[in-house]
Amino acid sequence: MVQIEIKMIGNKIAEARKRAGLSQAQLSQHLFISPQAVGKWERGESIPDIITFHKMAQILGVDLYFFLDMDKGLEKMEEKNEEENPVLETPKEKGKKKPIWDMSRGNWVDADFSGLSNLHEKFNGSNMQNCKFVGSDLSGLQLKYNNIQGCDFSNTNISESCFQGSNIQKTDFKESTLKKTKLSASNIENCDFTNADLSEATFKHCNISKSKLTQAFLNQTSFIGSTFESIVFEGVVEDCSFENCSFSKVTFQNTTLINTFFKGRNLKRITFINCKADRLTYEFLRTNKAVLDDVTVIN
Repeated sequence: MVQIEIKMIGNKIAEARKRAGLSQAQLSQHLFISPQAVGKWERGESIPDIITFHKMAQILGVDLYFFLDMDKGLEKMEEKNEEENPVLETPKEKGKKKPIWDMSRGNWVDADFSGLSNLHEKFNGSNMQNCKFVGSDLSGLQLKYNNIQGCDFSNTNISESCFQGSNIQKTDFKESTLKKTKLSASNIENCDFTNADLSEATFKHCNISKSKLTQAFLNQTSFIGSTFESIVFEGVVEDCSFENCSFSKVTFQNTTLINTFFKGRNLKRITFINCKADRLTYEFLRTNKAVLDDVTVIN
């Protein structure tokens, strides 16, 4: 039965591609994948991951839910994504059960949840546009496989929460608390994390682009297998790790880097302006071929 729904998703992909006047080869070029992969999707032999679905929807000019009008198709995509990127269980979930309102697969537009406390509802597979959560307590919240655009989480407690497989665009997290929050397999674009507390947060297999991290509190923050594009870091980065991450048009400006680990990728595309680094961090950067002309070593 599930194979039938996957085949229907493949038909939807083919339909949207043809409407857009693209060949399989042209679509594959836009997505930086092989034409064979597109062919497998359209034949129902496999399905894209959630981030690729979001990118494809933008390229083909359709809503994400054009592809996912079948619950079983979404469930299958969730199973595939969780196999490749296991759900990162938050500490608040372990050994503790609480009543949960399931608000999944909803169309939440212009909703105002500002000032709410103890909000533990699920928002899985939902379309969330221009929603407000200003000054709310969303600690321990589950946000998986959502389309989140133009939302405002400013001055909000989102600590120990989980964002997975989501498309997050033009969303404010200014002065919010994301301590110990897990973000995995998500697209984060044009978001504002100015003065946000990202201590002990984990970003795993995320695409982070054109977003503000000015004076964000980065302490024991982990970035694993993530992509950074058109990002400016400014402030203090301490006890953090960048493991197998890729960088394009990334700048560290007026930044102090302390005990921060860089491993696995060439760092020539990072620009450092008026920065300071302790000896250990400096050596991590130098070993990965970073240009350190404007980095001062501190004791």
